[in-house]
Amino acid sequence: MNENLFASFIAPAILGLPAAVLIILFPPLLIPTSKYLINNRLITTQQWLIKLTSKQMMTMHNTKGRTWSLMLVSLIIFIATTNLLGLLPYSFTPTTQLSMNLAMAIPLWAGAVIMGFRSKIKNALAHFLPQGTPTPLIPMLVIIETISLLIQPMALAVRLTANITAGHLLMHLIGSATLAMSTINLPSTLIIFTILILLTILEIAVALIQAYVFTLLVSLYLHDNT
Repeated sequence: MNENLFASFIAPAILGLPAAVLIILFPPLLIPTSKYLINNRLITTQQWLIKLTSKQMMTMHNTKGRTWSLMLVSLIIFIATTNLLGLLPYSFTPTTQLSMNLAMAIPLWAGAVIMGFRSKIKNALAHFLPQGTPTPLIPMLVIIETISLLIQPMALAVRLTANITAGHLLMHLIGSATLAMSTINLPSTLIIFTILILLTILEIAVALIQAYVFTLLVSLYLHDNT
């Protein structure tokens, strides 16, 4: 049971070679593009959503922070499409791997922090010591603020991993319960199946929300350092 429960989180391999790279590169191929002057409804809706999302995230940024707009929009599209594709049966979700989420979070966080130290070193150092701190508490607060700064990428990665993994596990358990109850009690099966459908709708929303939250937090880290 445990093997089947966690089998979907094992990185797949083709002929002994890891296929995670191919799976990561697959979602961008699903994004439609147009070579025509007049776009169809799908591409028009896609462009409207991208403009709405980028406008909401970039409003609080200055000119230097807005140079990250393309990267942030690409990030939210990639995470959202990856999460949604992971809801398909017999598919693999790369965002359930903590290593991959750390590989996304650490470079973005480090880039924002380094930019802050290069452009506003006084403001960046001021975050380690709030104004009006009593002298005896200064060493302790500096250590606490340093730890809170260094833990930010880990919090980003763990949040995304935990939410996506928990949803997949819950769907797997309820799906198994539905299959087991189908030969025992039909009314109970219908009730559990209805719960499974509602949970699937919830997981679609969670997949999109987690992509937005991850990107928004990166945007906030960038705002604090520009």
